Amino acid sequence: MAGMSNMARRDVESLLHPYTNLKRHEEAGPMIIAHGRGIYLYDDAGREYIDGFAGLWCAALGHGNEELIEAARAQMEKVAFTHLFAHKSNEPAIELAEKLKELAPCPASKVLFCSSGSEANDMQIKLSWYAANARGEPERKKIISRRGAYHGVTVAAGSLTGLSFVQDGFDLPVNERFLYARTPHFYREAEPGEREEEFAARLAAELEEMILREGPETIAMFIAEPVMGAGGVYTPPEGYFPAISRVLEKYGIRFVSDEVICGFGRTGEWFGCQTYGARPTSISMAKALTSAYVPLGAITVEEDIYEALKEESARRGMFGHGFTYTGHPVACAVALKAIEIYERENLPEQVKQKAEVFERRFRTLAEHPLVGDVRAKGLVGAVELVADKATKRSFSPTVGIGARVAALAEEEGLIPRAVAGHNIALCPPLIITEEEIGEMFDRLERALDAAEELARREGWREA
Repeated sequence: MAGMSNMARRDVESLLHPYTNLKRHEEAGPMIIAHGRGIYLYDDAGREYIDGFAGLWCAALGHGNEELIEAARAQMEKVAFTHLFAHKSNEPAIELAEKLKELAPCPASKVLFCSSGSEANDMQIKLSWYAANARGEPERKKIISRRGAYHGVTVAAGSLTGLSFVQDGFDLPVNERFLYARTPHFYREAEPGEREEEFAARLAAELEEMILREGPETIAMFIAEPVMGAGGVYTPPEGYFPAISRVLEKYGIRFVSDEVICGFGRTGEWFGCQTYGARPTSISMAKALTSAYVPLGAITVEEDIYEALKEESARRGMFGHGFTYTGHPVACAVALKAIEIYERENLPEQVKQKAEVFERRFRTLAEHPLVGDVRAKGLVGAVELVADKATKRSFSPTVGIGARVAALAEEEGLIPRAVAGHNIALCPPLIITEEEIGEMFDRLERALDAAEELARREGWREA
């Protein structure tokens, strides 16, 4: 820990960091963020960074928003906490549930709150199983996710997540009920000469084959992110979600759209499923729901599921699920204010306009020697880094190409995120201006140029 500040040493001695190489952390220590304003973050040495990842896909309104701060303060003065157990309630939870039913892209009977996206997707599983039991369908328990998907890290949500770094070593998936369809990654998974529409049709056919092979009566739920986030920022091929929706509707299978990243304007619509023509029966949400100022997650509950829950709870004496912080009044008050700002500023439409610059700058990166593929929609995108553009050969994992480029970007004053090891993703606050988008990409391009120079000099491609 030589050379670390006192605060950095205290961090190493006391904190366990998620998604971090713990051994290396003891040597390198943390970047300590001291404060933020707008799209900018400042570390404890006073260095400025563009927050190119909105925290973790979530700080949609940037940092230091006074309206959100005041909403939290005002609610704390009224009542800082009350729960929803045993017929208790509070006004912010009621008003937010009403607002989310109004905004939801699918019919919603009720809204169930939690504190995170992981918990939201965990609840989707529990409610699907509970409703199946209530309906006398105990065999309807299998869940179809996708390879490369990210749906959280609890034992159940982590079982939905089709990524080795989430599952390996943790004995996940927890059982054989969890199934994984093909990743809709056109760059890697398409056959030679296959068009996007053909690729999408093939994936829909594969999904139908899986359903028939397992037995439609055994499938409780299908879950998908509109844009696959932590797995690599994979945007779906043309026609994918309409084709998938038709298959699920054909067999009466519940379709959950995981809107934890894409919800509240990220792709240019209120929800990502609207951008891509998906027809879900329920949605999961978190992150931008409060612009990440207070932890909050939620799911919509469709009428037929609610009826099953209601009848089963009557038989058992109660609905035996919920958290201490379900419907937390401060979190709900902040979410109401965030949604008010999204509506007042018409942020989804603003995203559409700024996306022209954002997506164009991503497309220009396709010519860079390190970049094999670019994917972007709205204000979320990624470049896939390759050792050989012609053959699409990836860098050896020992190179750690994503982490290296991310570190070089930080030297340029930009915090992006390396996802799935060899992708560099950007997901800035929705309030970013076109001028700031330009500066963000200028900094990323300088980092990529520096990485290319190091790759030549140090032989990364041959590692």
